[in-house]
Amino acid sequence: MSECTHNCESCGSDCGERKAPQSLVEPANEMSNIKKVIAVVSGKGGVGKSLVTSLLAVNASREGYKTAILDADITGPSIPRVFGVHERAMSSDLGIIPAKSKNGIEIMSINLLLASETDPVVWRGPVIAGAVKQFWSDVYWGDVDYMFVDMPPGTGDVPLTVFQSLPVDGIIIVTSPQELVSMIVEKAVNMAELMKVPVLGIVENMSYYECPSCKDKHYIFGESHIEEIAKKYGIERIARIPINPELAEKCDNGNIEQVEGDWLESVSDAIY
Repeated sequence: MSECTHNCESCGSDCGERKAPQSLVEPANEMSNIKKVIAVVSGKGGVGKSLVTSLLAVNASREGYKTAILDADITGPSIPRVFGVHERAMSSDLGIIPAKSKNGIEIMSINLLLASETDPVVWRGPVIAGAVKQFWSDVYWGDVDYMFVDMPPGTGDVPLTVFQSLPVDGIIIVTSPQELVSMIVEKAVNMAELMKVPVLGIVENMSYYECPSCKDKHYIFGESHIEEIAKKYGIERIARIPINPELAEKCDNGNIEQVEGDWLESVSDAIY
């Protein structure tokens, strides 16, 4: 038997190392040290996934953790606007330098690389997936305690790329109260199980509206089903975000770091 060169591509031997499953995880930028990666997912668009990603990052930053957001929603990026970040990302010998929010949260999004924020990204799936990999491997993140990945909706190319290429430690699922969404949430839970990534919690956005005068809660989009889903899959942490005009206004104006609210406290506790 010839001596092993550890190059399986040119080797004809059928050894144990060749048979062993090969990891698809991409190496991060060599000058980066990212300790935990949390993906924020949803089964459909428009449920507030980017909002939850941003609030989780703000909470972690307030706890004193070095925090970053990788915006993997390439065709629908909204993270920069929520944080009021509009300058373009720069590059150096170390790699692409992420932008920073007012309070120091590092952000990488396709909108920071486009000539105009309103330019459409008309790319096919493999190109989009490649861009997400580059955000992980070509960006100089430095030392990061918690990176939150804002995923595109659904269970297609890009979510699969993230789960396979990044060392995801857990996911947070975002939903809304409509009964139809329950089925879509279960698809996201089942995908996480298939990829062997733990579900850390479920967040129901637009859960209710609280009257500012009488403090009664009104369930505009119907009664919640979040407990049923959580119980079915053994998910202990759930959270609800109300319909809140002030919250929406701060997001639209790029001031999400000014938001005060303990809605995600339970889910945040499951992360760190």
